[in-house]
Amino acid sequence: MTNNDIFKKLRVALKFRDDDIVEILQLVDFKISKSELGAFFRKEDHPNYMECGDQVLRNFLNGLVIHLRGTKENPKIPGEVLLAMSSSTNKPIKKFNTREDFKTKQLKKVDKSIDQVKYKNKKKS
Repeated sequence: MTNNDIFKKLRVALKFRDDDIVEILQLVDFKISKSELGAFFRKEDHPNYMECGDQVLRNFLNGLVIHLRGTKENPKIPGEVLLAMSSSTNKPIKKFNTREDFKTKQLKKVDKSIDQVKYKNKKKS
């Protein structure tokens, strides 16, 4: 398993975006651009693919520790950090009790400002 594979799997497992990873790397004073970061997540046969070096992965892991645990002076509880991250990225949860039927949804979409039109050639049944 390469460093790129490890980096990709951590990114997916923790639901990080490029901005989050850049911020984590800045915690350990390691600066990287989003385009450089995107090159790590490409397929190996892509022309812009770049190998993730040991230094980048090491700094990301050290930054991740600081992000989750905090520092000695300002410790954090990792579980609370992960819960805060997951609650801020998820969509609001709908209540299952207040489910609307199809007809009610369609009536909400109808434009009320349009008047009823009488058709000339309407068949009478």
